[in-house]
Amino acid sequence: MRLLVVEDDRRICEDLVGVLTGAGFVVDLAHDGDDAWFKGDTEDYGMVVLDLGLPKLDGISVLKRWRANGRHMPVLVLTARGSWAERVEGIDAGADDYLPKPFQFEELLARVRALIRRSVGHGAATLDIGELTIDTRTMRVLVSNKPARLTPLEYRLVSYLAHHKGRTVPIMELQDHVYGDDFSRDANALEAVVARLRKKLGSEAITTRRGFGYMMGGDAE
Repeated sequence: MRLLVVEDDRRICEDLVGVLTGAGFVVDLAHDGDDAWFKGDTEDYGMVVLDLGLPKLDGISVLKRWRANGRHMPVLVLTARGSWAERVEGIDAGADDYLPKPFQFEELLARVRALIRRSVGHGAATLDIGELTIDTRTMRVLVSNKPARLTPLEYRLVSYLAHHKGRTVPIMELQDHVYGDDFSRDANALEAVVARLRKKLGSEAITTRRGFGYMMGGDAE
């Protein structure tokens, strides 16, 4: 899953990238409001972690512009501002959740995972598809209650498809959320990852719609 982190404090950014990457996410960064608005308005993100106190354009203005332009990705607001009035302002501007600084990274991860699940219609922390169980808290995948040993790359692919169960995910979208911008986008490389996963999870775990993309929880055509 590809996330955007918007934070002008470089130290906090480094910490957030480390924690979110370690939790299986691909992370893009923006350090000011102008860059954040552009990236959020032109790229496909699973969610955004947004600080309000930004240079050039404040976080509330960025959020209002995204919503006005029809950008519906979940947004978790981070801010040192703690009053209830400011929290209401952020939610009224289109925020989905609010976490005041300082915060524990475990709570941030729990909120991030919950927002992503709810945005695609899942409530529980575990996703069940046939014989597969994907635990989003521990990044573990079980096949008939037996653990499958997946690489971080393989887990990201399975997790994204599982979150979008029953929907055909186009190859370009899947590449965005599995590799981010720091990888040579190669459909053959993605196909090789899918082939490895079918060996580990079962030949029917991931189905293919030729010319469209990949799916979990559906039938091939």
